Amino acid sequence: MSSTPLKIAVLVSGSGSNLQVMIDAMQAGTLPIQIIGVISNREDAYAVTRATTANIPTAVLSYTASGKRMSIATFEKHALEQIRAWSPDLVVLAGFMRVLSAEFIHAVPCAMINLHPSLLPDYKGLDTHARVLRSGDRYHGCSVHLVTPELDAGQVLTQAWLAVNASDTAASLAGRVQKLEHQLVPHTLSLIAKGVLNLEQVQAGQVGGFVPLPYRLWLD
Repeated sequence: MSSTPLKIAVLVSGSGSNLQVMIDAMQAGTLPIQIIGVISNREDAYAVTRATTANIPTAVLSYTASGKRMSIATFEKHALEQIRAWSPDLVVLAGFMRVLSAEFIHAVPCAMINLHPSLLPDYKGLDTHARVLRSGDRYHGCSVHLVTPELDAGQVLTQAWLAVNASDTAASLAGRVQKLEHQLVPHTLSLIAKGVLNLEQVQAGQVGGFVPLPYRLWLD
């Protein structure tokens, strides 16, 4: 087990509640990580404020110098340059809402993981909570998985489960799942930082460490 903190770069698009969980755990010394930078594709993302408040370097890649909205190709070019400059051990997509190209994913010099609000492989994509309710599923939750060119299709590393209540709406279910996310993200990062989950082995299609994958938590 390494005594050196896991260096993490985080990609965000929104409020950054999971980023805040990571920041809090890092600052409290309860999670052996160092968030070395945050990249946002939106200038109005509150996640940027959270990072700035915590004195974490940020890169907002939303508009070009001419004032035009960045294309995904331009965003990826600048994001890749920034990631390479920071040289993280891991890139975390936490509420990042753009689909990344295969070229970008393959070019990133470390593993990338994503948080998705469903029990993958079920309900890839958007509107997961409403889709779960329409299907009448008994269980729901969230997953952390490796990022691959196919959307939400990389190896699932960890999951947190809950039982769907008869009274649940899409909004209430979203709130309940977010509470799971705030537990699952630091737990997953801890497993990676401590070597319990070996992402190099997972990417090579080998054993994921000392636990079978996906590692499931029943949290609600």
